[in-house]
Amino acid sequence: MRGFEIVREYLNEGVEIPTRKTKLSAGYDLASAIDLIIKPNEMKLVPTGVKAYFENDEVLKLYIRSSMAVKCGLTLMNNVGIIDADYYNNGKNEGQIFVALKNLSDKTISIKKGERIAQGIFQKYLLADDDNFEKGNDRIGGFGSTN
Repeated sequence: MRGFEIVREYLNEGVEIPTRKTKLSAGYDLASAIDLIIKPNEMKLVPTGVKAYFENDEVLKLYIRSSMAVKCGLTLMNNVGIIDADYYNNGKNEGQIFVALKNLSDKTISIKKGERIAQGIFQKYLLADDDNFEKGNDRIGGFGSTN
C-alpha cells in the first residue's frame, strides 16, 4: 500500500493530493501549500501540506520539476529528497513533506499556493546482507531528525 494524505494543519486549506499528470508519468506532482517568495541565492523549506505512506522497503524520492529548474532557476538543496517510511506520522510534524528549494537565479521567484514544485517517485530499495536495521533507533522527530 502506498499513497498520500493531507496533514491535519492543511485539511481545510484547499491542499490537493499529489497526482500523476499522464498515464506514463513516473512522478506524482507535489505543490506548495502556501504563497511564498524566494529571493536570489535564498533557500526556503516549502510545505506541501501532504504526507506519504508506503511499505517499509520503499522510499519516496523527491525531484525538482524540470520547469521549475529551467524556467525559474530553482534547485533542490539536496539534489534528491529522501522520504523514509518511518517519516510518516512522526510526532514532530505528522510526516508533512517539505521541499528545500534554492533560488540560483538573479531574480526574485514567486511561488503561488497550489503551484507544482517537485515530483515524488516511489521506489523499492535493497539492504546489505549484514544489515542490523532491527537494532536501529525508532524515528522520533521530523525533518532532518536522523542527523
